[in-house]
Amino acid sequence: MQTSTMWILFFVVVAAVLLIAGLSKTRFTTQKIAIIGIMAALSFVAYEFFRIPNVLGTGSSFHLGNTFTALTALLLDGISGGLAGAIGLALADIVAGDPGYAITTFILKFIIGVVCGAVAHKVLHLKERTPAHTLHYIAAVTGAAFSGLLVNVFTDPLIGYFRNRFIFGQPAEIATVVTKIASGVTLVNSLLSTVCAVLLYLALRPALEKAHLLPKE
Repeated sequence: MQTSTMWILFFVVVAAVLLIAGLSKTRFTTQKIAIIGIMAALSFVAYEFFRIPNVLGTGSSFHLGNTFTALTALLLDGISGGLAGAIGLALADIVAGDPGYAITTFILKFIIGVVCGAVAHKVLHLKERTPAHTLHYIAAVTGAAFSGLLVNVFTDPLIGYFRNRFIFGQPAEIATVVTKIASGVTLVNSLLSTVCAVLLYLALRPALEKAHLLPKE
């Protein structure tokens, strides 16, 4: 697929995600936008400067960029988490000169944030729980963080397969092999990102609430 077509498709995806964010009735205060921007920047840095490329050259790599997608969803909401990860990690792909990867990255990270946020605040009601280092509380935080990252273990290879076949034009046999490798890499990334997101959430939420830096719903 031509580069110009990839860019057009990327902007269509971005517009669609922003439309979904608008329709979700999520309130974007100045404070919340600032936090999303910081988390997007941290996602970019975590991927761009602290990743380990896959020696097999399949395009997938070991990184902790997803940590801040889940963390933002836990601290704020799913839409905010999705936007933070989508913006930060898609920007990393663009800087690397890969608009084709940026298209699917934007979609995948948005899904992670939405799922994490839904489980955290609609199912487990984390914001209504008093921060504590009890086993029950830590289990709830871990479950919420891992929910979106677990979904990513399946959506990343699936969407990646269609990207490799229909955007990059890879033969089906090669795309299948790349997908299998990507599944293993994504699982490792998800487990590591879950641990990091949980530890950061347990440390940051009480501090941010004490400093009145978390937006009131």
